[in-house]
Amino acid sequence: MQIKQVELLVGMSQKNIRFYEKEGLLCPRREAGNGYRSYTDEDVDRLRRIKLLRKLDVPLSEIAVMLEGRLTLAQGMRRHLVTLENRRKNLDTAQALCAELAKEPGLLAELDAAKRLEEMARLEETGVRFVDVKERDRKKRARGAWLAAGIFVALMLVTEAFLAWALSTEPAPLGVAVLLSIPLLFLVGALLALRQRIQEIKGGEIDDYRNY
Repeated sequence: MQIKQVELLVGMSQKNIRFYEKEGLLCPRREAGNGYRSYTDEDVDRLRRIKLLRKLDVPLSEIAVMLEGRLTLAQGMRRHLVTLENRRKNLDTAQALCAELAKEPGLLAELDAAKRLEEMARLEETGVRFVDVKERDRKKRARGAWLAAGIFVALMLVTEAFLAWALSTEPAPLGVAVLLSIPLLFLVGALLALRQRIQEIKGGEIDDYRNY
């Protein structure tokens, strides 16, 4: 069957289906000649199992080992229960701290944040985990970098198209032809800068947020 049929049967988007295939959780056969994906009833059942476990927030890595048979369902669920229990404890701790802060009089500007952060740091040393600030901020910075680069690239492409049109309408001096290459240089530079920026976000800047 085609991916559209699978989408309706499982209630899962085509994007997610392809994602699970990319992650190695699904391997539909390819039709001879055109190479199109062809899904079987077994693939549909497999996707339903994946969907079930993902709705329970089981990590993809855990789902993979269960699908491969390296862990039984019971073993995988016991491992996930430990994760959920730790998460519950973390949420309980965060809830207790929020309740304490709710009793604080005055405005946020009057709060002794340093004292509270020291308290949270001590709790983290015992195994408590709070919101992963570094990951959330890294994703926001990455989106900003992509957006800025996208706008710049679009402007360069518009400029390049205009210059190309000008050259095609009538003979142009050599100087105009040279100008045509300038936006291309800026475009390459922008893509290289974007690549470096993403690497910085994934690398050094993450280390800074680990101190939070």
